[in-house]
Amino acid sequence: MPDWVSLCVVIILLISLVTVAGYILYSGLLTDIIVLTGSPPVKKITFAYKFKEGPYKNCRQLFKESHSIGPKLSCIGVFYDDPKKVPGPQCRYAVGSILSEGKNQADEELLKSYETSGFNVFSFPEVTHVVATSFPHRTHLSVLLGVRRVYPRLEHYIKERRLCAHPFLQIYRDGQIQFMAPLARQGDFYVPEVRQVERRLSEQEELHSDSEVSDSNSEYSSGSGVLLSDSRGTSLAASSVHSVPIQDQGDRNNRGRSSTGTSFKDLDWEQTGGQQAEREEPLHGDSNQKSLEAPTQEWWGAVGGEE
Repeated sequence: MPDWVSLCVVIILLISLVTVAGYILYSGLLTDIIVLTGSPPVKKITFAYKFKEGPYKNCRQLFKESHSIGPKLSCIGVFYDDPKKVPGPQCRYAVGSILSEGKNQADEELLKSYETSGFNVFSFPEVTHVVATSFPHRTHLSVLLGVRRVYPRLEHYIKERRLCAHPFLQIYRDGQIQFMAPLARQGDFYVPEVRQVERRLSEQEELHSDSEVSDSNSEYSSGSGVLLSDSRGTSLAASSVHSVPIQDQGDRNNRGRSSTGTSFKDLDWEQTGGQQAEREEPLHGDSNQKSLEAPTQEWWGAVGGEE
């Protein structure tokens, strides 16, 4: 092979490597991540959404569908479970577009378009305190990098301060991915479908409990002639604890499904209550260099530790 051919190959390889490296850097690889506690990046919002259960990586299709209806609207994803602790098919999320914020009114034509396409409409309140950060949203890769880099930082920040922050919201607008989790009124951020899932699981647990107690009563009564009414009552009472609706559970661990917590990588949220969250000092920063101190448009990437 002539020397000039080899030289051209080497030059092409070098250009390719530089291009790839530049793309990754531009996507946010070295972006400084600063976690804050303070006012939310959004006010009260009304949004159109679809609720799904399943692996978070499937949410990209909903983002595409929502964006195709309202391409000028900000997209939002709400993620209720930790995929490292909850099986993929049981993870719950809502994805859609923000129709209005604050006192603004939603566009009626857009609202009808979303409803015609099977989207539901719900509102989130404006809260006084959230845990939040942002990441540049410049390329498809920005979403993956943001998820992989941001959630571990959020986890560390929340666990260090023993906060209760859930669920996790991702808002895509103005070239940024805004990550936030409310520190108060968390129940108001659960769409109605989540409560329906909770009720369904509660009923299944109660039926399972009743079945076990029935089998136990049958076994013992056939041998001793004694009906175990007290044991049955105790079992039912214990199972009924799990049927408390989400809004009444406060900052508890959402019936063992890990729907509250710090991040989607390896969450283990501390249960300290909304009152403690409200007492958290506002606007404390957390950078890569000082992670222990007090305190961005592509959107269909992986979410929380998922590819």
